[in-house]
Amino acid sequence: MLKGRRGLVVGVANGDSIAFGCAAKLRAFGADIALTYLNEKARPHVEPLAEQLGCSMLMPLDVTRPGDIETVFDTIRRNWGTLDFVIHSIAFAPKDDLHGRIVDCSQAGFLQAMQVSCHSFIEMAHLAEPLMNPGGALITMSYYGADKVVNNYNLMGPVKAALESSVRYMAKELGEKQIRVFAVSPGPLRTRAASGIGHFDELIDMAVTRSPGHRLVDIAEVGRAVAFLVGGGASGMTGDVIYVDGGLHHMA
Repeated sequence: MLKGRRGLVVGVANGDSIAFGCAAKLRAFGADIALTYLNEKARPHVEPLAEQLGCSMLMPLDVTRPGDIETVFDTIRRNWGTLDFVIHSIAFAPKDDLHGRIVDCSQAGFLQAMQVSCHSFIEMAHLAEPLMNPGGALITMSYYGADKVVNNYNLMGPVKAALESSVRYMAKELGEKQIRVFAVSPGPLRTRAASGIGHFDELIDMAVTRSPGHRLVDIAEVGRAVAFLVGGGASGMTGDVIYVDGGLHHMA
């Protein structure tokens, strides 16, 4: 269903990453994939996954390092010429700021969380725009804590809220070029990034207890939803937050 489509997936750290679940499903449906890794420490964990999927490109990308995002998109332009999708699955907040109250967070911590988790998606959209084929999709990852107060999600709540708002505005701005923009909002998953949230086991227990099916979703389920959004079946959709959380967000 995605044969002939090409896209960039950002945020794979290991085989448990949401980004890897997306890359694996996109590849299984026939898409060509370019992957990134954060740094040389991360490369040994990501390179075997890229080989496993038969990825066309594997590139370093630290969104806090000036020039890295531009280099990635320049490499894609030189090798592929065009793009059909970008999957943005990265987020970060300094531990002290993430574990404390919003009213106590530092300016530096807030700005870093916003830059890595939100503005980097905007930067990628800017660089992807001239490369995107009509019908292309830009997709980022959010969480229910952007819309409702979730205990211990703290600083990432307003950051993800900004991300979801950015999705809506970019969908409007890029619609004339037939570029669609989405946020996918998975339920809590045991990923390395999520483990930085305080009392994360309590968040997991809450999700299992309150969701209609009394279970967690997995990265393959998130990946299938992303493949749907990338494919033609979602051609009439844009600007939406797509929940993949087993119905948890419906529960009072």
